[in-house]
Amino acid sequence: MKKIMGIDIGEKRIGIAVSDSLGYTAQGVETYTRTGEEDAAYIAAKMKELGASKVVVGLPLNMNGSEGPAAQRVREFADKLQALGVEVDFQDERLTTVSAERMLIEADVSRRKRRQVVDKLAAVYILRAYLDRHPV
Repeated sequence: MKKIMGIDIGEKRIGIAVSDSLGYTAQGVETYTRTGEEDAAYIAAKMKELGASKVVVGLPLNMNGSEGPAAQRVREFADKLQALGVEVDFQDERLTTVSAERMLIEADVSRRKRRQVVDKLAAVYILRAYLDRHPV
């Protein structure tokens, strides 16, 4: 099995995580600061660099399971990835950022440092949930 990359797409940053080649673990890679039009190309290049066969994108659903404007923006970004030849799958990301933030607070990480890693950790949660749903 090839590695799978997980991403948490935010307005300003994109958290990036990757699985091991067996699909057992998810590790945070980086938090990418968005620049605009090059964002999808950066993710596609990072995927190639990491040896990932697909990208799992966190889909920010409303609490009732419906899709709002944030989910639409994520789907538009995923369309750009697919146009670059990237295989994309979606994972419900409800509360992943909240869980990541809570874990960092419990670990006594400063507010400034939390801002730098929360997106990357949210990507790990997204990828982990996906791997749990799609066992090898």
